Amino acid sequence: MMKKIFLYILFVCVTSFAAAQNVDFTKENFKDNKDGLKEARRNMEEGDKFMDQGTMFFKQALAPFLLAQKFNPNNAILNFRIGHCYLYSNNKVKSLSYLEKALSLNPAVDPLIHFLLGQSYHLNMQWNKAIAEFNLFQKQVAFTAETKDNLEIANKQIAECLAGKELEKTPVRVFIDNVGNAINTEYSDYGPVISADESVMMFTSRRNTTTGGGIDDFTNEYMEDIYVSTKVDGKWSPAVNIGPPINTKRHDATMGLSADGQMLYVYVDDKGDGNIYESKLNGTLWTKPEKLNKNVNTDFHESSASLSSDGKTLYFVSNRTDGLGDRDIWMSQKDEKGKWGKAVNLGPTINTKYGEEGVFIHPDGKTLYFSSQGHNTMGGYDIFKSVKENGKWSEPVNIGYPVNTPDDDVFFVMAANGKHGYYSSFNASGLGEKDIYMITFLGTEKPMVLNNEDNLLGSVAAPVKENVIAPTLTIKEAQLTILKGVITDEVTKLPLDATIELVDNQKNEVIASFVSNSSTGKYLVSLPAGKNYGIAVKKEGYLFHSENFDIPAVAAFQEVTKDVALKSLAVGNKIVLNNIFFDFDKSTLRSESTNELERLVKLMNDNATLKIEISGHTDSKGAAEYNKTLSQNRAKAVVDYLVKAGIKSERLTFMGYGKEQPVATNDTEEGRQQNRRTEFKVISK
Repeated sequence: MMKKIFLYILFVCVTSFAAAQNVDFTKENFKDNKDGLKEARRNMEEGDKFMDQGTMFFKQALAPFLLAQKFNPNNAILNFRIGHCYLYSNNKVKSLSYLEKALSLNPAVDPLIHFLLGQSYHLNMQWNKAIAEFNLFQKQVAFTAETKDNLEIANKQIAECLAGKELEKTPVRVFIDNVGNAINTEYSDYGPVISADESVMMFTSRRNTTTGGGIDDFTNEYMEDIYVSTKVDGKWSPAVNIGPPINTKRHDATMGLSADGQMLYVYVDDKGDGNIYESKLNGTLWTKPEKLNKNVNTDFHESSASLSSDGKTLYFVSNRTDGLGDRDIWMSQKDEKGKWGKAVNLGPTINTKYGEEGVFIHPDGKTLYFSSQGHNTMGGYDIFKSVKENGKWSEPVNIGYPVNTPDDDVFFVMAANGKHGYYSSFNASGLGEKDIYMITFLGTEKPMVLNNEDNLLGSVAAPVKENVIAPTLTIKEAQLTILKGVITDEVTKLPLDATIELVDNQKNEVIASFVSNSSTGKYLVSLPAGKNYGIAVKKEGYLFHSENFDIPAVAAFQEVTKDVALKSLAVGNKIVLNNIFFDFDKSTLRSESTNELERLVKLMNDNATLKIEISGHTDSKGAAEYNKTLSQNRAKAVVDYLVKAGIKSERLTFMGYGKEQPVATNDTEEGRQQNRRTEFKVISK
């Protein structure tokens, strides 16, 4: 009996040794298949030639190497090289099995074996094994100038593994969903940018419908083109090529999209230097992209851009030499002439000695998302978040696993509501090389259901399954209001390209100015919480339309649709001056009224023969006579301001109607508020 056991153990050891034995590409090992050996050697040589050209060609080396692998799967060097090449592909995690096999076939296959294995274990989230391999590499490798960089990388990746272990313990509550085949294809689809309300998505794709049909010599993929999809009834429409003049025969890629979807920033490769170009949507047509000035673009590489919701600040990434690291995030502000000013580095709170990439400023104007190889990344580029308070950026926070992974996670954008983010990623179960995914940050409306499957020893044939309802998590929504709608002519109902002026009523200053789309009349403005906003819609030949939004600092996200029908300067037409304010129960004009009053002055000066009536109105509370007097005094206060500003008094009349002309019910506070108003009426032209 003992003899049989001994023979069995000996057999297992011998077969295990044989299975792990290195097989070289020699005639002695393949006497019966000389033609196959010759072809395999040729494939090996072809793969080696690609590898000799540098890491950019490692992906192309895979095809011939894998052909050779089919012929001889047990060669240590070949397995090592395949594993090495996979580390530079879109499917890096596949490197592990080849590197493990290379080590088992020959522990001394290459001085880099433990370094590459550490990277592969890291990518596969086998943190402890990765740390062990990096430690082995550091102990075994001879310290030379050639190995110094790898030793530093090993130290950094050990720190990333430690960060990864901690982040994995407390995963963020998200759903990560492929956005589907209306957008994703069998080719690479990536770089999504969205409008603030998620109604439009643009992205970069290397599909076979690329303009000109060109192939990139380095990647062997089709040239990049930009595609667009719109959301209809909650679903993305089939993406279409955005066409000329944006897409050309060269690489054209998305960088950033303004909150209203009317301004697109395009990456253009100018003789090896990536630069930022800008295109505007005029009606249904995009203008030819124009290169931004030298304050933004340099002889170096500008790779990412994001425009603030007020259109006055551009955040971008550049590897110019006066930065803090490999790539830094910079900002440039638009001057009064509409020119981009000198670039300013965001500083060491945001930028590290490593690379930063994929910058995105949220429509709230204060939350910055970006990717970094520094800070507490769990590997490669991770996505971080920083908030600007009192003029300073907060310490960046890793947005967490599983959004972030040990691989590169870059080019993340967030919808205005703070619930949905979008980015691209490679996933074996995806539709193509890279796909675009939507991240839903979970709130009370959609609790996560975890499937906890326990395989009990006593019941292996019928495992017990327990559905665990995870506790709900209340999301801190973005603190801003999205105001959007359509601007039309009141009579013809046709869309108008009107100017939308955004005013900070407390400071009496214009914050931003936008123009509605000339073909659709659509507009969208972002109103961060904590301000009293005046909105003025203006177009030559029309009475302006004003709205007031007083948004407390603690207000939650809301999306308001406000369609505006502009009235022409016709006799009898009247508008409500929603940004005229009085002290309670008084006729004293408050300072917040200044911008609205000056707007009225300009209208009168631009139309020199115009005669108007200013009228005051109240709700039904209080004595009728008192209300009438109060309303008349308030109307007079407006007229007095206009006269003081130089408008002739004979062009102006004022009336107080008290509660006589309500426009809404007096039974609710909302209705009474609408009735308390100041109006402007055209008497003659």
